[in-house]
Amino acid sequence: MSQIYDLILRGGTVIDGTKAPRFEADVAVQDGRIAAVGDLAGAGAAREIDARGLVVAPGFIDSHTHDDQAVLSQADMSFKVSQGVTTVVTGNCGISAAPLKADMELPMPLNLLDAPAAQRFTRFADYLDALRRTPSTVNVAPLVGHSTLRAVTMGSLDRAATPAEVKAMQGLLEEALDAGALGLSTGTFYPPAAKATTEEIVEVGRPLSARKALYVTHMRDEAARVMEALEETFRIGRELAIPVVVSHHKVQNRPNFGMSRTTLPFIRETMQKQAVCLDCYPYTAGSTMIRTDRGMLDGRVLIASSEPHPECAGRDLADIAREWGVDDSEAARRLQPGTAIYFLMDEDDVQRILAFDETMVGSDGIPLGEKPHPRLWGTFPRVLGHYSRDVALFPLETAVWKMTGLTARNFGLAGRGRIAVGQHADLAVFDAATIRDAATYDEPTRPAEGIHCVIVNGAVAWEQGRHTGARSGAVITRASR
Repeated sequence: MSQIYDLILRGGTVIDGTKAPRFEADVAVQDGRIAAVGDLAGAGAAREIDARGLVVAPGFIDSHTHDDQAVLSQADMSFKVSQGVTTVVTGNCGISAAPLKADMELPMPLNLLDAPAAQRFTRFADYLDALRRTPSTVNVAPLVGHSTLRAVTMGSLDRAATPAEVKAMQGLLEEALDAGALGLSTGTFYPPAAKATTEEIVEVGRPLSARKALYVTHMRDEAARVMEALEETFRIGRELAIPVVVSHHKVQNRPNFGMSRTTLPFIRETMQKQAVCLDCYPYTAGSTMIRTDRGMLDGRVLIASSEPHPECAGRDLADIAREWGVDDSEAARRLQPGTAIYFLMDEDDVQRILAFDETMVGSDGIPLGEKPHPRLWGTFPRVLGHYSRDVALFPLETAVWKMTGLTARNFGLAGRGRIAVGQHADLAVFDAATIRDAATYDEPTRPAEGIHCVIVNGAVAWEQGRHTGARSGAVITRASR
């Protein structure tokens, strides 16, 4: 009697997430896992999907997100699953949805998580329990944020922490790691952590060492002092003897264009001595809180959201300032709090960093407002369509590896990121000839084209341009890796 599986993808071109050459095969799924790969002509299934002419890849892992609250409040996660993403790494840039106090005022950029007081979690374990009770469409691999720990612990954030405050933060970090957090993230670029010293970060991070948990960082500087920031980052990793992730590596502001020729060899050299990895997003514009400092206002600034002036979303800061009769800095101040898109990078640097052997892909999208950065909806198809197929920056096998196997390896996501028997059945099926990012700066929420279907833990979550309603995402903790 022939084997009957839950699902068989028939006749697809398998790109398995290891950089190995593609091959034709059927892929069978049983009980949320990949059960067989090969010629399954003699087998049947409760459901079959015709994948002829399509690529069957591991589901994409978004290495850098701010989806902490969205996985609860926007649990269908259409902006991610529509582009083939099946796992999101949350808690980046020092910002996490837990631990928080119900009565605390969230400083920028913590309030970008949009965590209402009634839906906050005082313990990291409570946050993960809530995700387990009401699963998202995608898997969640959580980090805990250093800025969040500072905001919960310290009355004033414009100074270094005292020894007592460091000890309190260590206790909160211990609780998060015991609950399953993959590591600690920092965002020393941002006001809540700008006054944190290197020594403070090392001391707060002491609990990471015994567990070999990750240190993930939005560095102090990504412009003229980017080399100093890299040195600080690597020093923290060495002192704690843990792996380091350089978040959304970039060099910004025109005087620094081309500096990736210096940063990347330094990163490569450091990789020979300690565990270092990095990610990037495939755009020349970044997005974060509305800032008033000159360096951030040197290029075009597009307002994505503004609490006091929601009508300004989608407009250029320069036009708003002209209309109001003030300079850009004053206009930005009046628009706070909110988010903006900053055109600060050079295309050659973006391509050089993206093509670097060990660079993972992360969207860094902010799921807030009607005019977000298009990377929220378009990052992964943009790498596959524009950069791999059209620009020919690297083969499709490499592109898939950068968003699957490489990321699973660096974050220790066991059983994810590859197509092989026994792996979790997270799969993305797409048309290599037509896949592309449809999201633009003018229309940033248009779903990608060329995605045929997306499967999360064996359940079809996205098919033919529509969400199926499935919410089969799991919480991926240190214990479950």
